[in-house]
Amino acid sequence: MIEGSIVAIVTPMLANGEIDYPAFDRLIEWHIASGTDAIVVVGTTGESPTLSEQEHCALVRHCVEKVAKRIPVIAGTGSNSTREAIFFTQAAREYGADACLLVVPYYNKPSQEGLYQHFKAVAEAVDIPQILYNVPSRTGIDLLPSTVSRLADIPNIVGIKEASGSMERCRELLRTCADRISIYGGDDATALELMLAGGKGNISVTGNLVPQQMHDLCRLALQGDAEAAARVNAPLEMLHDKLFVEGNPVPVKWAMAKLGLIQASLRLPLVELSPGFHSTLLEAMRKAGLSV
Repeated sequence: MIEGSIVAIVTPMLANGEIDYPAFDRLIEWHIASGTDAIVVVGTTGESPTLSEQEHCALVRHCVEKVAKRIPVIAGTGSNSTREAIFFTQAAREYGADACLLVVPYYNKPSQEGLYQHFKAVAEAVDIPQILYNVPSRTGIDLLPSTVSRLADIPNIVGIKEASGSMERCRELLRTCADRISIYGGDDATALELMLAGGKGNISVTGNLVPQQMHDLCRLALQGDAEAAARVNAPLEMLHDKLFVEGNPVPVKWAMAKLGLIQASLRLPLVELSPGFHSTLLEAMRKAGLSV
């Protein structure tokens, strides 16, 4: 079982928009040294919507090879096309990923039965552990707990990243599904509460900036040490919030560039963080103990 602080790693890019593999390798080594418990590659934070099929597959393969089994690698393989999701999931399995993260199909807004049949088809087609990913604010459709409960009976569906930001939703999933699948936070601001309630970890944007702190936070929360976990979380609370002043990963890539971790480069239609948010994000970074 994958537990703890799981970073939704950014995809570093050069000024011309090409993938910066040397910077990507440095981030992987930094995360492993800092205690990050697992890496999600080519997720939303990795700008998967603007990666070509070839780039997507190459990044998964490269990440798996670079990590070399030191920590688990979870490949983002979701799509609003079931056939494409199967293709990416099969490729991730062939490259040696430890699990796959499959987002709810976006834009075409399937029914709950359509969602069930989509995830069931991928799970039956590819024998690899699969984690569902519910993020209604991006997909336009909500994967309801009743549907998750049906999917939890499929053997290789092993978890869900719940990124609705609703603790009521998380508690319902814990009540109905936690005996069959792992419930992961997908919202840094509520991750501590979720883990203390029985969640198994957090798939984090904040972890791109403070991997050691996020590892410590998750470890303490999973041990049930609420007081110590809250002390670690307190300086990060503003950062959890301000990393979403614009669409992810715009703020986190700007912050990482300020720390010299990557170049400040995104692919259109994303553009650099609006100047009006710079001072606010810098303040949040300082409160989190980062030198900027």
